[in-house]
Amino acid sequence: MTSVLLQRAMTDPGYAELRSLPEEVEVLLRSLEAPPRLGAHLRVVHEVAWQLADWVDRHHRGTRFDRHSMLFGAATHDIGKIAHPDELSGPGSAHERTGYELLLAQGFDEESARFARTHGSWTGPDVGMEDLLVSLADKVWKAKRVPELERLVVQRLATADGQPSWQVFMALDDELDRIAVDADRRLAFQASYPVGVRPS
Repeated sequence: MTSVLLQRAMTDPGYAELRSLPEEVEVLLRSLEAPPRLGAHLRVVHEVAWQLADWVDRHHRGTRFDRHSMLFGAATHDIGKIAHPDELSGPGSAHERTGYELLLAQGFDEESARFARTHGSWTGPDVGMEDLLVSLADKVWKAKRVPELERLVVQRLATADGQPSWQVFMALDDELDRIAVDADRRLAFQASYPVGVRPS
């Protein structure tokens, strides 16, 4: 039953024709028997990451980032919650290190696995633009705004393009407001899938 619900979570068009996760991620989630809610969550964050990547590509062409790597990171950032399912419905950060180690054990390289480790803390010296965008997607999908994180994104964008910070901030603020409009629909989509299978 879990596999049926997980498959549905990964293929349900949802509230707005959600994009599919990368095929390698879908295969990984099935092989690890991921909770259906995790599949749904990764899809909504991945969708928001696509929107942010498109926005950066359109408005900040001087900003260099690895789009493929960032989207993979969004699609796998919470994979450690397979081992910590309580963190799917409550707070906790144990999944971050666990997810990183799980991805390495599954044969993914450090560059791909790092997002599981970095998405919850964005001030480390090795945090790149890709990491910041994954972290931002993981917050704004549910309309959560984190000023410290947004300031770091603004600084990177302004520096890369030579634009005034205030101008970048205002444009980013508008985009995050636009994305946040669908937060209730994303939350409802995620909540429609169980953390586990309830006994019948």
